[in-house]
Amino acid sequence: MFKHEWDVSIPEATRIQKEMRSLVRLEPLPHAPHTIAGADISFNRYSDIFHAGIVVLSLPDLVIIDRSFHTMQVKFPYVPGYLSFREVPAIMEAYARLKIKPDVLMMDGNGIAHPRRLGVATHLGILLDIPVIGVAKSLLYGVGEEPAQEKGSISYLTARDNGETIGAYLRTKDRVKPVIVSPGHRITLPESIALSLACVRNHRIPEPTRLAHNTVNEFRRGEIEG
Repeated sequence: MFKHEWDVSIPEATRIQKEMRSLVRLEPLPHAPHTIAGADISFNRYSDIFHAGIVVLSLPDLVIIDRSFHTMQVKFPYVPGYLSFREVPAIMEAYARLKIKPDVLMMDGNGIAHPRRLGVATHLGILLDIPVIGVAKSLLYGVGEEPAQEKGSISYLTARDNGETIGAYLRTKDRVKPVIVSPGHRITLPESIALSLACVRNHRIPEPTRLAHNTVNEFRRGEIEG
């Protein structure tokens, strides 16, 4: 299993991302998933104390069956394209505390839709060697037209450097802003899109990451215990 240091410079972080890129595996899931988790980070503005939260949901009913949290200090600076060096260590600790390990993990962020194909979902997937999907609320990298206005419409994103398909815009509700779906590791783009859409209920954001976001914010505010 790949490991690396976290207290690194930006040039060293770039080197790590380029090295990890060769480890990405976009392959079909071994079986239909029965559980899916959402992961997210919460912190007070200007604070270096990060709270990571993971909720595990059953499929297809999307009921929370497990959850975990971890709080830690983060020293890596905020630099677009390197957010995984801030977020992944805390999420890995929260993942280790789960009693029920999910079949698939969904991240609020990008997978291979990233300049070096190493978004937070890919970074986490490689380190844990698990299937991870990235579902981002806004575009970091890639070129593509927005899809049709109907729910379920998609349009593909391609890389600026070589034209490869790296993700997709997905319209999760009629006439709302699409999300950006990209595979992270050990899952294909079509599976990532299908699972993301299957996890949509009454909101634009799929339930795993929406519930993770809400739950970890409640944890940060002291409204629920870890």
